[in-house]
Formats: sequence, structure tokens, C-alpha cells
Amino acid sequence: MSKDFVVSADGHILEPIDLFKTRMPVHLRDRAVWEEDIELEEPLVEGGAKVFRRLHTPGFEGWTVSRYRQTSGRTPDGDPETIIEDLTADGVDACVMHPNLSIFGLYSDDHELSIEHARVYNGYLIERFLPYRDRIAPTCPIPLTDIDDAVAEIERVTSAGFKALLLPGIPPTTYWDPALDRVWDAARAAGAQIFFHTQTGGVKMKNPSSSTMRVVKENARQVNQPVTAKSAAERLYTQSVLSTLTPQKVICDLIGAGVAERYPELHFNLIEFNAHWLSSLVGAMDKAWTTGIGQDTDWWIGSWNDEAPPTLEGQDTMARIFLLNEKWPYPLMPSEYVQRQFHVSFSDDLAAVAARHITGVSSIIWGNDYPHAEGTFRGSQELLAQQFAGVPDAERKAIVGGTLADVMGFKQPATV
Repeated sequence: MSKDFVVSADGHILEPIDLFKTRMPVHLRDRAVWEEDIELEEPLVEGGAKVFRRLHTPGFEGWTVSRYRQTSGRTPDGDPETIIEDLTADGVDACVMHPNLSIFGLYSDDHELSIEHARVYNGYLIERFLPYRDRIAPTCPIPLTDIDDAVAEIERVTSAGFKALLLPGIPPTTYWDPALDRVWDAARAAGAQIFFHTQTGGVKMKNPSSSTMRVVKENARQVNQPVTAKSAAERLYTQSVLSTLTPQKVICDLIGAGVAERYPELHFNLIEFNAHWLSSLVGAMDKAWTTGIGQDTDWWIGSWNDEAPPTLEGQDTMARIFLLNEKWPYPLMPSEYVQRQFHVSFSDDLAAVAARHITGVSSIIWGNDYPHAEGTFRGSQELLAQQFAGVPDAERKAIVGGTLADVMGFKQPATV
């Protein structure tokens, strides 16, 4: 059996810690994203991490993580050649890679600050990563707070040779906004594809702490305290319900607005949201526009207006409510657009794999979240063997790499 061609949908480029402090316009540098390294003389726990990195940016001031993977091998450093060595060691042939901590400074409600962060980051990608496009496909962040600037940045990065655009999961408008047609037009004209990554967008410059930062602080406190009934329930709700709302809204907005119908060439990739929720979503979206067997289509409901004549025109707040199910305005059902154009990534999600025939095999794609601690780097082959036990070869090959390779144009080896 030939080796699967494995494409990770989710990797991260570790930016130079002073990238924005040294390249942003001078008047913005005091508000630019920057990181500082902290090295302890002794670890917090025996044998633990000693090197930490602290982030400075509005909404995430003080966000601190230990340097990735430092106690289990070489610490990743963001150099493209190091990335390729790491991917190869992990059995990954190609990777779509997203910003790392700079992701928190790219999509705020301060347009000038956001677009300049994007221009600096994308310029760095052009300088450093273009020669490695056969293995690494960076996503280029595009803030949407000004459509003219967004289109110009799309044209700049795609003319340089990149074909993956990173839009915010929480946009400054809504994805059914017709003003965004110029963004979709520019992406289609350039042959680019669209990505959304978790924890992007929605940053308010006047908020001292983002919702994500507050959740992280609370989680850290909970680790160091006994679990209570309240904390157990809240963690279940946050992880299994709240975390799925953003990607579901993105999909509903794009399909409901007819974006998928009008732009069949575009593929929409939702990254690091897990995918267990997708089967429920596609079922619910179709059900919203389907009259069920046995339902009484002549059943009326609403509010009767005594001041108006008893006519259809007069009683305009009364209706045969199930007739709404028959007004879906597009030729395909929502689930069919998902199967044709949407791809949701996961790392460790047996439910998503089990539901692949409901969502469509091409609608789920795998990622190792390199080099993050919550990812599968250095254990990906063991994980894939476990996740895909009993899955037919053709379906496994599509999910672990074939689908995304086709979307992004990675060259796959000829099958024997």
C-alpha cells in the first residue's frame, strides 16, 4: 500500500518577535503586536518548561505561553526549512499555515492598525516563504474593515504568488453583506481560496481584555483549583456549544446570501473549529427549508388584526407557516453547497469521521496544528491510524490530504 499524501490544513508560522515593532509605520509601533521571551532559572514544575513567550497587543496584553515542544525535542522556530524538516518527521507532505500570535492583531476595529499589521505580515511571507510553495501554503490575512484596502491587499498577495486568503471568523460586517462581493470577485479573479481560522476577529481596541483572553485566564485558574459543578458545566458548554457558533454562522451567512451559489469556484475552509458539529448543521439547514411528511401545509399561525379586513392582504401577520419551507431561493440545498465548497478541519475528532457520509467526505479535512501544544505534531501518524481505523482507503486518503491538495494545487505523487 502506498503512503497517503498528507496535507495538514492547520499549521502556524512563528513570526519574528519584533516583526511589527521594526516594520510597522513609526506612528503605530507603540501599538504593534510584539512578543518577549522570558526564561526562568527553574521551571514551575520539575522537568517542565523554562522558556515562555509573552504577547503584547490590545485585548490580549500579557497572554503568555511556554515555548512550544521545548521538553520533547527541538523547539520549532518558524524558519521555513525547519518547518519542512518537522513536517517530514511528522509524516506530513504539505501544510496550509496561518499566522501565530500575530493573529490577534490583524482583525481589530482599528482599520489602520489592522491593515498595516496585515501588510507587514504578508510582506514577510513574500520575502521568506515563496520558494517553499510546494510544501507550505501560507494564508495571507485580509482585514475587512475597508473593502478598497482589502481588495488591494488581495491583489498584492495573489500577484506575488500566494493563493490562500485568511478572513476573520468574526467579521466587522456579516458575510451576507453584498458589499463583500468585491472581495469574492477579487478572490475568484486571482484563483484564490478562502480560509477562516478560530479566534480571529471581533477585537475591540477599547476593551482591556478580549473574551478569549478572559476564558484562558479562567481556564488557568480552574486547573489550579478543585473542579466544581459550576466549572464542569461551564467547560462543557464552552467547549461543545459556544465554540461551534462562529463557524456555523459563517457557513449559514455564506450559503444564505447566495455567495456559494454565485461563486462556485471558491472553496471556504474553516480551520481549527473541530468538525463534530457539522453533521448536525447540515441536517438542520436542510430541515429549515423542507416541508416534512405529514405536516399540515394549510395550518395558519400569526397575530390577528381586528382593525384590518379578514383578507389575505389585510391579515398580513397571519400565514400558512410551512409554506416558508418551500421558498428556498437557490437550486441546491444547503447541505449540497457544503459538500461542494466547504471544508472544516479537525485534528482528533472521531465523531466527525463517523459522520462523514452525512456531511460529505470532502467536507472534512485533517490538520496537525503544528507546532501548537494542543496539536498532534510528533504524534500525527499514531493519531491518524487510530482515527481512521476501518475507514475505506479512498475516503481516508481524501480526508487526510487529497481534498485539500486539490483545493490548493499541491502536487500529489502519481498513483501506482
